[in-house]
Amino acid sequence: MGRSSIDLYANEVGAAFPDIKSFAAYVGGSPTNICVGARRLGLRTALLTAVGEDVVGSFILRFLRREGVETRYIPRKPGRRTSAVILGIQPPDRFPLVFYRDNCADGALDFDDVLAAPTRSCRVFEFAGTNLSQEPCRSATLYAAQRARAAGACVVFDLDFRPDQWHDPRAFGQNVRAALPLVDVVLGTQDEINAANLDEVQQVSLTHQQVSDARVSGDLDSAMQVLLGLGPEAVIEKRGSEGACAHLSSGESVDAAGYPVEVHNILGAGDAFAAGFIYGQLQGWSWSKSMRMGNACGAIVVTRHGCANFMPTLEEALAFAHSRGGL
Repeated sequence: MGRSSIDLYANEVGAAFPDIKSFAAYVGGSPTNICVGARRLGLRTALLTAVGEDVVGSFILRFLRREGVETRYIPRKPGRRTSAVILGIQPPDRFPLVFYRDNCADGALDFDDVLAAPTRSCRVFEFAGTNLSQEPCRSATLYAAQRARAAGACVVFDLDFRPDQWHDPRAFGQNVRAALPLVDVVLGTQDEINAANLDEVQQVSLTHQQVSDARVSGDLDSAMQVLLGLGPEAVIEKRGSEGACAHLSSGESVDAAGYPVEVHNILGAGDAFAAGFIYGQLQGWSWSKSMRMGNACGAIVVTRHGCANFMPTLEEALAFAHSRGGL
């Protein structure tokens, strides 16, 4: 459940943003990417997002239907626009992106949309932190998580910290912590985990701009304990090329090494990781093996141009992992 968009990726890899001459049109948005990624791995997936009554919404829906994602629960919101994102690619570490989400359709997801969706019959319910940045989507998301968990689903929360999507990015942590009692597994980078745990002193001392830079330092161990203390069974720390680590409520930590590759574009790698990780968990795999599957999917996507359109199939992911030591 969460955002969807048309993603316009620069064709001129390495060009500064003002020098870009053309873009390729794909589909994106963190929950959408995860949904497509999980479908390509062989899972049955349904997406609860919203699009406008516009041609961009039709573009997204057509792609999802071709992929085999269930779209019957995606409403078209009158008077709202389908989201768009424009992205530059300047490897190895510059990937500027601009969101166009004013009056976005998925921000208008409401209780009726949740009631129409199969939240009580899914095995995993996944949502993103950006869902919590505005109403009515914030309340609807918490309601959906509550319904799914009460019905026995595993609730997965990707922190998805996008500072410019919040009226004040310092509100991110407060909203994340309010959601955690409904969550089983949290996915996030070190910066996202620290941002989710900004205490009152830090919120006062940090400027809006410092948090907006999405690079939030702090005591990661303390942040982890705070988040785990609110209810989740695990916080999965995504470490990029270094792999991932599962921090468990039992106090144990489990590491999973990454797969070294040449980076083309890091955007979407975390979503590919989530898809692979969720696939592994639904197969009954261990934390380590599930994270290795996520690492394999993420490593494949960083060698490609976009997000949802470039998620690996199960055969691709397993062959990739097998050629590099296995899962």
